[in-house]
Formats: sequence, C-alpha cells, structure tokens
Amino acid sequence: MYTIDFKKPMHVHFIGIGGISMSGLAEILLEEGFQISGSDMKASAMTDKLASLGASIMIGQKASNITDDIDLVVYTAAIHPDNPEFCAVKEHGIPMLTRAQLLGQMMDNYKNPIAVSGTHGKTTTTSMLTHVLLAAKKDPTISVGGILDAIGGNIRVGKSDILVTEACEYTNSYHSFNPVISIILNVEEDHLDFFSGIEEIRESFRTFAQKLPKHGLLVVNGDMDCTDFIQEGVAADIVTFGITGKNLTYSAANISYDEQGNGSYDLVENGQITDHINLHVNGIHNIMNSLSVIAVARRLGIDSEDIKKGLLSFTGTKRRFEYKGERNGFTIIDDYAHHPTEIAATLNAAKKYPHNEVWTVFQPHTYTRTMAFLDEFAEALSISDHVIVTDIYAAREKDLGQVHAKDIVERMKKYDVDVTYISSFDDIEKFILKNLKNNDLLITMGAGNVVDIGENLLK
Repeated sequence: MYTIDFKKPMHVHFIGIGGISMSGLAEILLEEGFQISGSDMKASAMTDKLASLGASIMIGQKASNITDDIDLVVYTAAIHPDNPEFCAVKEHGIPMLTRAQLLGQMMDNYKNPIAVSGTHGKTTTTSMLTHVLLAAKKDPTISVGGILDAIGGNIRVGKSDILVTEACEYTNSYHSFNPVISIILNVEEDHLDFFSGIEEIRESFRTFAQKLPKHGLLVVNGDMDCTDFIQEGVAADIVTFGITGKNLTYSAANISYDEQGNGSYDLVENGQITDHINLHVNGIHNIMNSLSVIAVARRLGIDSEDIKKGLLSFTGTKRRFEYKGERNGFTIIDDYAHHPTEIAATLNAAKKYPHNEVWTVFQPHTYTRTMAFLDEFAEALSISDHVIVTDIYAAREKDLGQVHAKDIVERMKKYDVDVTYISSFDDIEKFILKNLKNNDLLITMGAGNVVDIGENLLK
C-alpha cells in the first residue's frame, strides 16, 4: 500500500470529492498545504466550500480529469472499476488509496486518534464528543458524518494531538483505521448487501476492536449479548457503558425527562453515583451515547465541569431529530433513522416530546435492508399513531422486483395503527395538510430525500 509522507505535500485527486467524508479529508489535506483536485457527479455545498479553499473541482467524472501531475488518487467504495477516472488512473500508473486507507494513515499523525463505531449513533456521538472537547478547549481535529453547527460544517482542523472520526463497518472499511481509542456503540444486523448476517458483523467489530494497541482504550456497550465476544483478544484497556448490563464501568441511574423530552440522570461509575448529567437531546439512546462520551473524556483527563458543560451544549446534528419548523399548528421534525432500532428509538423519544398525535412519513432506504427487516420495520413504526410509507430509496442498489414499500404496509395491518402507502411526495404533502391537526407532531424519516417533504411544507 502506498504511504503518504505528510511532511511533503503533493497533488492528491479525489474521485467523489463531494461526499461528506471525502470532502472532510480533502479539507484537512488542504490545510496541510497539499494541492487538491477532485471530481463529483454534481456540485454541492461541499464542493463549493472546497473550491473556495483552493481545491480544483470538476463536475462530472471523465478520463481527462486524470492528469500526469497527480501524485495520488483517493477513491470511495462507491467508485466501481469501470468508472472512467478509475480506469484512467490505472492506465497512468498513479498510486491509489481508498478513503479509509487515507484516514487510517492520517490517524498515525495524532497521539490520540479516536474512532466512533457502531450500527447506530456514530454521527450523534461524534458530535457530542466534539462539544465536550471544545468545552475543554482541547482544539481537536474532527471528521463527522453530518453537519454540526458547533464547527460550522462536517470538518474541523485543530492543532492538538486529538483526532475524532466516525468508523463505519460497511465493507469493513474501518479495518484500515489506526485508532488509539475506539467506541463501539452497538452491534446489530445491517448492510446485508455486504455482510452475510449478524455473525459476520460481530466478527467484523471484534477485528476492529483487536486493532487497538496495548496503550489504547476500548469503550464498548456492556448491555449487548455479544460484548464478551467483541472483547476477546483485545490488548487495550476496556471499559463498558450501559444501563442494564452487569459490572458496568459507566452507567445511568434515576433517569428522567423534562417537558421537551430531554434526558437527565445520575452518573454511576464502578457502582457509585459520582455526578448528575443533564442533556439537551432526548431519548434513552442519547443517554447511552453520552455515557460512551464520558468514558472517553475521562481517559483524556477532562474534568467533570467541562464534560457536563459540553454535553448540555449539544442540541443535536442535522437530520437527527431536527426541529424544522411549524405549519398549520403542527410541528415538523426530520430524522435520519433508517434501521428498525433507530426508528424505535426516535419514535419512543417522540412520545416524550410535546404532541397531540405522532405522524411518521417513512421512506425505506435500499432494497436489501427493506427486505431483510420487513417485520422489524412494521413493529418499530407501529409506535407512531399514524404512518405514511412511501417508495424505497434505491441509493446504490437496483430494483430487482423482490420487495416493495407496500410490503411494510401489509405487515403493519396486525398493529392498531393508521397506515397508508403514498408514492408521490406531492400527494403526501396534500394528505398531511388535509389531515394533521393542531399540536400534532410530523416526523419525516429515512436516509434518502424524504426531508424534502417537510421543507416543502414549510415553503
């Protein structure tokens, strides 16, 4: 594998530079004095920002974008071997790295590289940890998979020895990372277009955990039935967090919620109550996320007041139970949830939010995930009072005719929930305006473009 000398800036070209992670890595290299070019299929706020910082951006991917002065090419898993730029790179004999390999090499430049992994909650937890590090004036470098107001985007280039990034299990890309501190939030079935099932996913997370050095730290969810399996062969120190597990290092007791559904709890460390924590986000899942953040902050020597200040200052990231506005007396929330566990967590949190009735517009994400979790989607969505299901968002997949959004609706018939299938966003918006009442809560939910519905209603 090609190894970058970060002390010798060169010309790096990114195929797919507009992606939220790729754009962040490009920005870090720009800050380090590298010459950056890159291409993407369409212009975006990410590409515009990079252009303003001095990157050369090309819209459209074609062989002519690959020039002889390029020293290294970085590409994502979404780039296929028949991509014209990929083919041209091979012809030119230019060294190549995947996005994950580049990030793994970047980690070696920091004393405390921190990787946040798990099936759910990576962006929220990375953002929450960012707030704590900023409160403690640690000046971290941050790469987060969402837009965080506290850093004005998805990337922050700091001057300290701390790097924080998300670590996604898809295609085992995080096995290229070199963290010293790793968080494993949860381990569940997902990305079944790549993994054969839960056993292979657990093996993947165990391999990720085993990459930690002896002087490192694994922060792992102690409520999981696979926690012991994940910990096998880990040379680093291990701390656990959770609520229901046994012998937890960090736990929460006396949990309560305010009138907005924001959580608070007594922090329990090694069986003893040591502090009281207030959050500005709702749901039991965010209490779990905050416990993992506290574990990392303790390792970094951050004092309790800065931890509490940072946690309280975090009010969420874009598309994570994000308040969008009000229309005709009802409130519009948008959420990225696209896995049954995430949906259940979001809707249970919504129940604690001020509302009359909860209406959920759900857009399934990918055919493989929809087919794998039809029954689980039906059960999770049944927490809502009313559900509108729209067509599956294909993302990287093709429709093979094996599954349809209506299959979720059919499985929901055994639950006492009002459920409707509507294909057109325009028709959904008309249906909402006709049926929602004062003080109802509307949640647009999914990892696709379902967010457009709420934004169109507000226009």
